[in-house]
Amino acid sequence: MIDLFAGCGGMTSGFADAGGYRSVLAVEWDLQAAATYAANFGEEHTSWSDIASVPDSAIPPADLIVGGPPCQGFSNLGSRDVTDPRNSLWREYLRFVRKARPAVFVIENVDRFLSSTEFLLLQRETSGYELTAGILHAADFGVPQRRRRAIVIGSRIGPVPLPAPTHPRERRHPVRSVLAGLPEVPGTTEFPRSEVEFFGTRVPGVFTAPDLHVGRNPTPLSVRRYRHVPPGGGRFDVPDELLPRCWREKKTGTTDVMGRMRWDEPSLTIRTEFFKPEKGRYLHPQWEPGEDGHRVDRPITHLEAARLQSFPDSFRWCGTKIGVARQIGNAVPPVLARAIAEHLGPYLTGAAPTAPTCALCA
Repeated sequence: MIDLFAGCGGMTSGFADAGGYRSVLAVEWDLQAAATYAANFGEEHTSWSDIASVPDSAIPPADLIVGGPPCQGFSNLGSRDVTDPRNSLWREYLRFVRKARPAVFVIENVDRFLSSTEFLLLQRETSGYELTAGILHAADFGVPQRRRRAIVIGSRIGPVPLPAPTHPRERRHPVRSVLAGLPEVPGTTEFPRSEVEFFGTRVPGVFTAPDLHVGRNPTPLSVRRYRHVPPGGGRFDVPDELLPRCWREKKTGTTDVMGRMRWDEPSLTIRTEFFKPEKGRYLHPQWEPGEDGHRVDRPITHLEAARLQSFPDSFRWCGTKIGVARQIGNAVPPVLARAIAEHLGPYLTGAAPTAPTCALCA
């Protein structure tokens, strides 16, 4: 397989865990993300480069290509500018498809991608491949997170449907399944001081799961705000006198900011700034009513975010705190990737399709 826009390797992690897949090339332009990928899967086949700079001669044949072109131009959080140059990077993806001639390719993106002009152009420019496209909900496949993603499967070996959900609502993994048991008070606010060399360049790392359980130093005012927010609540639970002026004067919208997770439900989407409660529902789920109720008034840590993204604790990380947070939030959840990998395997080998398994259920 070839992994394009590989990031830290969430997609490769899931495919490797499924068994039977071997990465022969991964391309990632961000140094810290490429270093994380190399730390987990090997530097020899990892290309730290702009995808447009990879020559055709460096593209090996492959059975499968996976990847998610940058989504900022399509995302609800972005400007949705049709001229955004990041929107054209799917053309580079297709260049790799034309050169490597995989039996199957998979594109992962934000759900808005399927209604974009770029997707219409993609359909016209994939001659020889049958496309299947739709929205997959990560929680339906065992990820303890409500994350909707567009998945496009292109096949030249006959039609390949999207995988069927494996976890109906009553079997979804909740926040509790991955956060329970972690120390409520992180022992530090910083990653350890260490560096490693990848691609001839020094980067922070390599960090393991315990290194990622880092807290912040919120102001007393922030903590007072957090204490008023119950599970499932948000900024509207904070008394007016504690709110910043912009929130006091904005009485509608942005309901999830300053929000607290629920123990027994999947989290909302983990984005790149999960360590900022003002950006979403990222407060720790522990909260009991009453003045003496037991509460954990802090945002989730990097380790907790990585677990909610379904990364195994054995995964290794490189980068600054902000850099690793960006890698976590941008990644394809490995458990979702594994479900896709197990679904594709029988089509690639000519065997009868089998039901995917859940790594978190094992």
